[in-house]
Amino acid sequence: MLSFKMGLFKSCSIVLTTLLLVLFATKVEAQQSSVTISIINANKRPIPFATVKATAATDSARGIQKVTDSSGKAVFQLTRGIQYVISVTSVGYAEAEKRVMVTGDNTFTITAQPSSAALGGVTVTSTRPIMRQEDDKTIVDPENLATSSTNAYEILEKTPGLFVDQDGNVYLSSTTPAKIYINGREQRMSTADIATILKSLPPNSILSIEILRTPSAKYDASGGGGIVNVVLKKGVRIGFTGSVNTGFYQGVYGNQFIGLNLNNSSGKLNTYVNLQYSRRNSYDQIKTDRLYAVDSILRQDAYTLYPGNSFYVGAGFGYELSKKWELNYDGRINLNKANNSTVNGSAISKISNGELITSNVADVRNKNNSSSISQSISTKYKIDSTGSEWTTDLSYTGNPGTSNQTFNTNFIVPGHTPIGGNGDIETKFNFYSLASNALFKLPKKFTVETGFKSTIVTFRNDADYFRQNDGSRTVDTFRTAAFKYKENINSAYLQASKNISGIIVKVGVRVENTNMEGNQLLPKDTSFNIHRTDLFPYVYISRNLMTIMSYELKAYLVYRRTISRPSYDLLNPFPRYIDPYLYETGNPALRPQFTQNYEANISVNDRPIFALGINDTKDIFTNVIYQSDSSKSLAYRTYDNLGTNKETYFRILGAIPPGKKYFIVAGAQYNHNHYQGLYENKPLSFKRGSWSIFSYQTLKLTSTTQLTLNGFARFNGQLQFYELSSFGALNFSINKQLLKKKLTVSLSATDVLFTNNNKFSIAQGTVNATGYRESDTRRLGLNIRYNFGFRKKEDNNMFNIESPEKTN
Repeated sequence: MLSFKMGLFKSCSIVLTTLLLVLFATKVEAQQSSVTISIINANKRPIPFATVKATAATDSARGIQKVTDSSGKAVFQLTRGIQYVISVTSVGYAEAEKRVMVTGDNTFTITAQPSSAALGGVTVTSTRPIMRQEDDKTIVDPENLATSSTNAYEILEKTPGLFVDQDGNVYLSSTTPAKIYINGREQRMSTADIATILKSLPPNSILSIEILRTPSAKYDASGGGGIVNVVLKKGVRIGFTGSVNTGFYQGVYGNQFIGLNLNNSSGKLNTYVNLQYSRRNSYDQIKTDRLYAVDSILRQDAYTLYPGNSFYVGAGFGYELSKKWELNYDGRINLNKANNSTVNGSAISKISNGELITSNVADVRNKNNSSSISQSISTKYKIDSTGSEWTTDLSYTGNPGTSNQTFNTNFIVPGHTPIGGNGDIETKFNFYSLASNALFKLPKKFTVETGFKSTIVTFRNDADYFRQNDGSRTVDTFRTAAFKYKENINSAYLQASKNISGIIVKVGVRVENTNMEGNQLLPKDTSFNIHRTDLFPYVYISRNLMTIMSYELKAYLVYRRTISRPSYDLLNPFPRYIDPYLYETGNPALRPQFTQNYEANISVNDRPIFALGINDTKDIFTNVIYQSDSSKSLAYRTYDNLGTNKETYFRILGAIPPGKKYFIVAGAQYNHNHYQGLYENKPLSFKRGSWSIFSYQTLKLTSTTQLTLNGFARFNGQLQFYELSSFGALNFSINKQLLKKKLTVSLSATDVLFTNNNKFSIAQGTVNATGYRESDTRRLGLNIRYNFGFRKKEDNNMFNIESPEKTN
């Protein structure tokens, strides 16, 4: 423990010292000042995402353009003693302009008035970037992506820089999955449950997607793979709006949906309602060849169907109690019904002469009924006019579900009486959260943030299984189980930031007290208790490097220590039947893993273009396949702590060329992993590097017609210890606006070349297997959306880069 603390202290000291030396050694230009432009409306409320341009009054050819953050502020580095013209445009507001004289680190406030054209029902056009950097997070505007998607899950699949695997895990910079948040609240559920919720969310209910690759101390320390925060819409600024949308995607099987969105803003009250019904079906096919003896091979071909229906309703309101107090309520209900079925043919034969030893066909059917209920109440208190505020959030999420599984195996060679069985599974998941955060804007550009959070998770799983053999029905003692789990995490954080001569320094620390209790009631006691307290430091430093042709080049250095705790589904020892030769089970002895992340990145005009980082993980746990002790032909899939992993990555992103009719953004990322430890009590050393590239392009054919292309490719991929062949996807869509831009029709095609499938192999310990996996990814879709009431349109551009204006 002492060595661990000393190692942590040493690493923090090295990071702090290195970052400070690198940045403060750079010469700070004395004539540059940090100027904050604050945009508010007539009610003195901030206007987020407004476009602000600063142009020298004596040189209109050079201008710097930015977008206000969520607090309505944009920060510029401007030259002292120069007069600037500040112009502001925002959806629903008339253009505003103000001349300012920079005398130091000034703050200017500009009030934007509602646009008379907007009030008269005319479409207002403004420019808003699809992707931009705000402090330590990247914000994605999903408007263009929503027009060719049927749900929120598909939007994440198409978001540039995000990679979603076939099991629903979302990856950012590392090979550790990111945590999924909705409206700033972590979804403490299994990957499958989160994917189900995202697939039921309407595509145009999303306001933005926040990507935090290295979250600050304000966020839970369990974000080793980063955080993806899906922010839902909560009404608009002016009047009553709404939309009706419907569509389908057809591959081998198909998805269909229909939805309604209503938003109303009247004075101090904002309300919204979102409804969607969707029906979906797809397939997944996995072919595997596994060696389990010197001269024997097991060949399997599993074909799974995933039909399901879901209904979603979301509603909420925001009410301004006074000039200082705000009250918000958000509620969501998801009802899901699924009937999955898998047909798996298996054959064991000799390698030397091809002699067939045995073959059978297993039929597994799962009927699932689940629901998700989320309720939250939050308050905001504006402490002063500088942006100081106090927020409190109380939320609850419940996810009860029942499922029935039937399985039957028919033996072909040699002939044998079929065996099978069935089971009823009931799960109850509850998540309670209370969080309170305070932000203080102090003199001399000094900001202090502090807060606390307490969460409680309860989970109960009961499974009753029976076996059917030769006409007799007996209790299946292997699968019958009962498991209880309770988790309580209490945390607090403190962080402060200051602009020091153009250098922004933010330092924080988070303390988390973890209490986990698990108890398997049947068939045997596997109780465990974990009680520990950990510290998680955070350092963030940024500064403007230079301005070239009105483009601001900014550098960032970030460090944070994080923890990845095993979720309840990874701890649950209940064995889940896959086929006669494979089952999966949780591991109650699984320990949390700790990661230290170091990243340096560069942005241009707040648009990220390059990043280099290291993830150094201790006590890593990952998905493994072990040989069963009872039979050489039986294996089980679980999670285990293996040792250490050092991951090095770099990412590059750029837009060529900047323009209004045609736009392209392209990026590439390289990851190299080096695992060291023990696998089945034998030394493990595993190295692998992989490349990922992606692109997003738009072409405006006319003022109301747009062609979009997006895609990705991954070379020499990796999924835990599985080595993957190259795979990717190419997607097209064409959008047409009709009826005075109130009706949008989108025709889409996904995975046109059907390349989003891969071969895989694993050779670790006693497991040696190869295989192939494909899904129902090649699809043709139609999406129709009609907007009514006052509707605002944005002209989206990924980087919002403008060429310098020409003077006559």
